[in-house]
Amino acid sequence: MLSETYRLLHSAFGPQHWWPASSPFEVLVGAILTQQAAWTNVEMAINNLKEYGELAPELILSLQPDTLRDAVRPSGYFNQKAKRLVHVVKEIEQKGGLERFLDRPTMVVRKELLAIKGIGKETADSILLYAGKHPVFVVDAYTFRMLGRLDPIRFWEIAARRDYDAVQALFTDAVKELAHEGEKNGDAVEVSREYHALIVELGKRNCRKRIPLCGSCPLREICQFS
Repeated sequence: MLSETYRLLHSAFGPQHWWPASSPFEVLVGAILTQQAAWTNVEMAINNLKEYGELAPELILSLQPDTLRDAVRPSGYFNQKAKRLVHVVKEIEQKGGLERFLDRPTMVVRKELLAIKGIGKETADSILLYAGKHPVFVVDAYTFRMLGRLDPIRFWEIAARRDYDAVQALFTDAVKELAHEGEKNGDAVEVSREYHALIVELGKRNCRKRIPLCGSCPLREICQFS
């Protein structure tokens, strides 16, 4: 079912070219700022930061606390996020910088990311997938919602309790199947990126939290939500 879901979404929405960033470090910054924030607001915050210079570790660590807070203000929770951003950047810089940090086995990097205060599973996996090109699947609120509605008998329980690992395992299997069948030239990283972006697009267009637009949904033929 999840392989078919991907194909239906891709046919309806087309390639998403996600994550929008000019560098792995920009992905890292975006992954932190997008916690509990709409992406349009994150983009404003990132553009604010870029007004002070190239978006790099040196910039984040050189800005005065008030300046950094004001820059990231559009992303919400700006006091917390400014402190978190500095903390994460310092931790990674102490480990040799982002490129060196990410250039290691996936599970080693993931464990160290999760050990950094303020980084949860979704943020860690976003950094791994989009900044480090590691073959992991990012699970977010849109993923839980779509899965729980697709087949409530099979998936509602793990979706309702937001079992990240269980849901991630399901999509990881689907990504492997799609890659094996030649999707994205067999590149599991690219399939994971595309699938995640397509689910986000579905959540924005059709599979909304309160009033889903089921009549125009590309998954209406296979979805059991009513």
